[in-house]
Amino acid sequence: MSLRINDIAPDFTADTTQGPIQFHDWIGDGWAVLFSHPKNFTPVCTTELGAMAGLEPEFRSRGAKIIGISVDPVESHSKWKSDIKTATGFDVDYPLIGDKDLKVAKLYDMLPAGAGETSEGRTPADNATVRSVFIIGPDKKIKLILTYPMTTGRNFNEILRAIDSIQLTAKHQVATPANWQQGDDVIITASVSNEDAVTRFGSFDTVLPYLRKTKQPQA
Repeated sequence: MSLRINDIAPDFTADTTQGPIQFHDWIGDGWAVLFSHPKNFTPVCTTELGAMAGLEPEFRSRGAKIIGISVDPVESHSKWKSDIKTATGFDVDYPLIGDKDLKVAKLYDMLPAGAGETSEGRTPADNATVRSVFIIGPDKKIKLILTYPMTTGRNFNEILRAIDSIQLTAKHQVATPANWQQGDDVIITASVSNEDAVTRFGSFDTVLPYLRKTKQPQA
């Protein structure tokens, strides 16, 4: 079954580097970022896990937990952490899910049902599609899905930017334009009348009849 935005993120139990979890319970009342990797001890993924470790305080400040997953056993994850520290200078203190039976990768539609039942003997190329990022809201619904090729390291500042947009637009009747950053002008959604827009936002600019911009509302 394909996953789409606004679907409930599939729940699961799994072993992690911080012990067993029930995913929805682990998320709790906040936000979560689940990001996946095709294999431990691979070069691009090593840099990515370190980058996320360095950005963890930024995610935490937005009420978002981060959790990684690779189709390898937890014991292998623990050994990988020292390489990540050497390569990036950051300690991985967030949990890493062990998915040696490929259960979670299949559940999140990153591998086909016929991919087998074990990570043993599988190469990174066999798991190339396990390169996704899922942003999950407090309602346990998927808010964003991104999938990258193995040779392209992910831009996790973009994930932070997306969370900022998703959280802002969930609270106010606005949308964010292309390349939006915190503090930039936003778009007033079509459901807000001109009269209501004045009440809500004070003033706005009409660029096109269907495109109205205003200052970013305060959180």
